[in-house]
Amino acid sequence: MELYLLRHGIAEDVSSTGRDSDRALTAEGKRKLREILKVAAQAELRPTLILSSPYKRAIETAAIAAKSLAYKADVIESSAFVPNAHPNELWEEIRMHKSEARLLIVSHEPLLSTAASLLLNSSSLRVDFKKGAILRIDIEGFSAQPHGTLKWYLTPRLVV
Repeated sequence: MELYLLRHGIAEDVSSTGRDSDRALTAEGKRKLREILKVAAQAELRPTLILSSPYKRAIETAAIAAKSLAYKADVIESSAFVPNAHPNELWEEIRMHKSEARLLIVSHEPLLSTAASLLLNSSSLRVDFKKGAILRIDIEGFSAQPHGTLKWYLTPRLVV
C-alpha cells in the first residue's frame, strides 16, 4: 500500500466558538495546500481512499486534497486521527483498509510525527511535520507491528 500522511494546512489561531476542533483554514493555508497538492498530483498521487480527522481544518484540507487529486468518493472521518490520538489507533485504522492501493490520511501534530516513527519501525526517528506537508510511506505488511519504507517527504517551503 502507498500510504500518504498529510498534515492540515495553516489554520486560524482561534475559532469563533473557541473550540480547537472548529478552527478553519486560512486563505494562505488553502493556497499553500493547493500548491503542494499540485506537485503531489504530478508525482501521480491518486488516492483510492481519503480518511480524515473530524476537526474542521482537517476536513477542509481533505476536501481540497480530494479536488486537487481528482478523488470522487466520500472522505471518511475517524477520531483515530485527532491530534492526541495514539499512533496505534492510526495503525489499526490503516489495517482496516489494507485492501486500498493508495490511502491518504489527513491529520494533525503531534500524531503524524509519532505515527511516522511507528510506521517506519523506528522509535528514535523524529519528523518535523510542517503544516501542509505530505509524507509517503510504502507499507509492506499489515501485522501488529508496522513495517514501512519512507519514499518521500514534501513540505510547502519546497513548493511555494
